[in-house]
Amino acid sequence: MKIHLPNSAFLGNIDPFFRGFDPSNPDKLEITANEKWISVHPIVLSMIVALGLTVKPENILCEKFEATSKHYLVRMGLFKLLHIASDINIVEHEAAGRFIPITQIRTSDELTKFIAEMIPLLHLEPEQAKTLGYIVSELVRNVLEHAESEHGAILCAQYYKKSNSIRIGIADTGVGIKTTINRSYSAKTDLEAIQLALTPGITGTTTREGGTEQNAGAGLFFIKSIASVNRDFFVIYSGHGFYKLLKKQPTKKLSLNADPFDDRHSNDQDLPFWRGTLVGVDITLDQTAEFSMLLHVIRGTYSTAIKERKKARHKKPKFI
Repeated sequence: MKIHLPNSAFLGNIDPFFRGFDPSNPDKLEITANEKWISVHPIVLSMIVALGLTVKPENILCEKFEATSKHYLVRMGLFKLLHIASDINIVEHEAAGRFIPITQIRTSDELTKFIAEMIPLLHLEPEQAKTLGYIVSELVRNVLEHAESEHGAILCAQYYKKSNSIRIGIADTGVGIKTTINRSYSAKTDLEAIQLALTPGITGTTTREGGTEQNAGAGLFFIKSIASVNRDFFVIYSGHGFYKLLKKQPTKKLSLNADPFDDRHSNDQDLPFWRGTLVGVDITLDQTAEFSMLLHVIRGTYSTAIKERKKARHKKPKFI
């Protein structure tokens, strides 16, 4: 496998980075980087570590980084988690309020502990903390409950004070969304599986409309909705499929779509194969009137989607 750290790879321009990923020769990992500058979204770092954990440390080839921003990679824990020796020396300043280093979570207890430690670290207001805690909990829970990933979930986050926003990236090398969804539904492609996974009431654990109390099939939909109402980016990549929620133009009326393809978005169904799932999301933490209405609107959209699917299901012709 080969992966290159570019000078810039954030959710808005992440597509070329994903297309440049080479999944061939899965027993080895070669990491290269831009010589002058490296500025990337947390999803990139989570992705690299997730890949690295699937191969033996001696089979990871990491070139000597020359970019002045190489210290950031050390501080985020990239080399430490991959057991790569590094001659980059840094003075580790307090991380509070700035970032969450790359973290591996394999159990529910580890998730609970992580969230308990993460919230005070970022010095957030109660409502902001609740939103962020929910997002992280849902993303990691999806991995632990559905991905069957030997190495669990790999995540990290970066806070930007100027824009009062946080960027989160999570990766796993499990079975992927298509395999999970096809346990209860029929998705012919990875992109179709992603569409179903983002639709409220769809869960790979049951064909029951609306899911169950434990698996409502709405976690990813809620997270996409939070990004949508805040006009932020949301990305999901699994198998050959890729979906990116694009920023919406400001409007007077808040509306959410149950079908993710009705949102302003881009997609691709021919990316290099990613064994597992990658999710990246940017969240602006400013509390707006629209955001205050979010939970109410989500509940309404979710209920409507379930009713429409039940109605369509009952209308299907029956052949004897």
